Amino acid sequence: MLNYNGKVLAAFVLVVGFGFSACRSKRLVKDGELVDVISQDTIKRKYFEALGIAAADPKLPTATQRRALSRDAAIIKAHNELLTMIKGANLESGQTVDMSIMGDQKMVETLNHMIKGAEIIKTEFMADDGAVVTIRLPRKRASKMLGVKFK
Repeated sequence: MLNYNGKVLAAFVLVVGFGFSACRSKRLVKDGELVDVISQDTIKRKYFEALGIAAADPKLPTATQRRALSRDAAIIKAHNELLTMIKGANLESGQTVDMSIMGDQKMVETLNHMIKGAEIIKTEFMADDGAVVTIRLPRKRASKMLGVKFK
């Protein structure tokens, strides 16, 4: 049985993850609404960057509660998107990270810790108290921690 927070996360998380890009200086929320088009820049950059978007539970009594839970959910989604992104990244060896770490539990744990340590660089709130969170992880740091070279 999910606790209340788990139900909120499970029921109200709307998610979108985006690829490699530079620090997004553009606003993703304009006039309280998510912009219609969010550009993805797939050119090699210094960072892996991901977005998490989560809706708020409108039944919660205060904006603070709605924003806190939607931000937490957006962070979790951004971490999941970043993990997926890095696992699929191509290495100089021609393999993906996922193929390279397969069966190596220590590497899997390192990757999971690395993702949780990604920097939250921006949180934007929508008029309905939903949240858009941008996180990033330096490619150099990921390469060093995993002992791999990215293409």
